[in-house]
Amino acid sequence: MSQTEDGCCSTEPAESSFKENLAEENKYRLHRRFDRLGRLYGDRAVSRLMQSKVVVFGVGGVGSFAAEALVRSAIGHITLVDFDDVCVTNANRQLQALKGNIGKPKAWVLRDRLQLINPQAQVVAKRAFYNAQRSEALLTPPWPEAQQYDYVVDCIDNMTAKGHLLKTCKDLGIPVISSMGAAGKLDPTRIQIADIANTQVDPMAREMRHILRKKHGLPGKGPMGITAVYSDEHRAWPKELTYDEGEGFRCVCPTKYQEHNCDSQNLIDGTAAFVTGAFGLACASHVINTLTAMLRETAKDDRDEKGFQAKNTQRRPVRLAAP
Repeated sequence: MSQTEDGCCSTEPAESSFKENLAEENKYRLHRRFDRLGRLYGDRAVSRLMQSKVVVFGVGGVGSFAAEALVRSAIGHITLVDFDDVCVTNANRQLQALKGNIGKPKAWVLRDRLQLINPQAQVVAKRAFYNAQRSEALLTPPWPEAQQYDYVVDCIDNMTAKGHLLKTCKDLGIPVISSMGAAGKLDPTRIQIADIANTQVDPMAREMRHILRKKHGLPGKGPMGITAVYSDEHRAWPKELTYDEGEGFRCVCPTKYQEHNCDSQNLIDGTAAFVTGAFGLACASHVINTLTAMLRETAKDDRDEKGFQAKNTQRRPVRLAAP
């Protein structure tokens, strides 16, 4: 395990070296693990994805789904950044919240899961809280040949950190997609993707626009050039539970990081996996489709609906055995 001078950022070592995995990747055939993806996007697009470098900040209810979807979509190099440990209350929405993982670093546990999905993927886990002081280090890819990440996925819920990350990505020219508020939502069909300046209803997006304009100097009118995943559904007010005992909302997570804990929250929003997960999947879809936009191959049958249907109707019928 490596650790920075401030003791707040540590990286779990990979089980195998980069060169070993790269050699295996070069021998790898696309028509196996990513066969179905290749048939949708084509060989060139999948090859591009296998070479791409993506970093996900925050691997909770949104970020864990985004990260897994990216690896299942052939992203070959991914960094996971999260300071938190797995808590029992994460079980309703976070992929790494399984029996035996409680109390373990979220990023490290998710890393192990992702490498089971694609053993050839380069997955780096960093236990760190993003802030201005650690920004440069966390936005520097760990692979020597990479100058910067091909995409940043922002799933941070701390507004100060989130604003700084978005402004830094914009200044550095790193493509970024940012998840807005997924808590307190019930309907995943209300999720949309738009420039953060054009979102509606979402209170987190509204507050983030204010931060970006007042603190970071982004324009007060027009597009901001930052893509956001948001919901136009109004937030459901959290319900008080029996064990709150009439004393308001109380967090039941064990607190280990005094600087960033939820014991002082006045409200603890409810969450649903089918919404937070859908936010993460929307983030991943935008990344994959953007990275492959110029490389997708269109099959002839996809362009000729009549021809495709005619071809299917000429298939030999299946004979069923007599009862």
